[in-house]
Amino acid sequence: LSPPLSPSGGPSKWDIREQIWDHLESSGLAEFPRPVHGRIPNFQGSLQACGSIQELGVFSRAREVKVDPDKPLEGARLAALQARKTLLVPTPRLRTGLFNRIVPPPGATKEILRRCATSQGVRDYSVPVGLDGKARVDLVVVGSVAVSEKGWRIGKGEGYADMEYAMMVSMGAVQEDTPVVTIVHDCQVVDIAEELLDDHDLTVDYILTPTRIIKTNCKRPKPQGIIWHKASSLCSHYEMLGKIPILKTLRHREKQMGKDVTLQDEHPHLANSTRAAESNKKEMAENTQPQGARGSAQMGQHHVESGPVSPKLEGSDMITTVYVGNIPPSLRVSELKCALREFHVTPFRLNWQGAQHRAFLDYKDKVTAERAVSSLKGLSLGGSTLRVELARNQRNKG
Repeated sequence: LSPPLSPSGGPSKWDIREQIWDHLESSGLAEFPRPVHGRIPNFQGSLQACGSIQELGVFSRAREVKVDPDKPLEGARLAALQARKTLLVPTPRLRTGLFNRIVPPPGATKEILRRCATSQGVRDYSVPVGLDGKARVDLVVVGSVAVSEKGWRIGKGEGYADMEYAMMVSMGAVQEDTPVVTIVHDCQVVDIAEELLDDHDLTVDYILTPTRIIKTNCKRPKPQGIIWHKASSLCSHYEMLGKIPILKTLRHREKQMGKDVTLQDEHPHLANSTRAAESNKKEMAENTQPQGARGSAQMGQHHVESGPVSPKLEGSDMITTVYVGNIPPSLRVSELKCALREFHVTPFRLNWQGAQHRAFLDYKDKVTAERAVSSLKGLSLGGSTLRVELARNQRNKG
């Protein structure tokens, strides 16, 4: 595969993701759940690729194995259960904790073990493991969208695998030498420039495909715990700590231990304004949505506006809004957020109107807004090229 070039001269992470997703769909290699865009993609031959994990010495020696809940890793979860290993599966999006320990019923048949390895089985046969669960993970198995033979990994863009690993380090569940395995189709093994990697990005030691076992001999250090000042790259820190309660608990513990847990967007002089902003959140959200869109939503109509119109905001002279149009129906807001993070143009507020195939991005300065327009123009997400420009009333102001 040869991903398209980004404006900087090389493929971005998002270029690579889109190319992989598009290729899997167009070549007929994609498997349920479809479409694979926005997911750790399932592929033809995933069970065969998973089966080869039994050939790894690191698997044979492992007692506790952590495997992500993605569909293409189902065979790896089954292999761990059949080998009578302790199987740990992260809770989806870390909403209710970090791990679930999968506990098959006594005397479980092969058929029951197969069910335990499915997403439904994970829900039916799991026991939560908290921060005090004393997990000691001997092998980590993660999904990927793309991976290089050097061990550089690209996930689906939401950062959860990286966050899970960092949390495991912080709670002492993994060590520096704990091996990491990923399972992908051969077409997902591509060249990835090292400069695309961040300090919090997880690398892998083994790559399993339907035809190969690749030992990467990766020397790049894995994350050494949560980098709190970068943790807000997953989303705004208030949103992140609200969505991932166990992260809030872990942050409190590390703060008590004397570690620096300051978040990137956390500044003491903003504390009062943040509280005021929270109290006015509802009013601001109402003001952010264009009048036409509000009317259409109230009537339950499907409305697509022909051109960009900026939301009406109090103090709009201080805010520059970017219009993003031609958003495909299948696109998730998390995918757009990921692209914004990777181009370093995260807005302070995002007004998502997926039903109208558009979004509005609010920036506190015009320079960042114009950089967002420049970075996102021509970007393809979910198979559609986005229409990106300054919202109309900003252009009228000049």
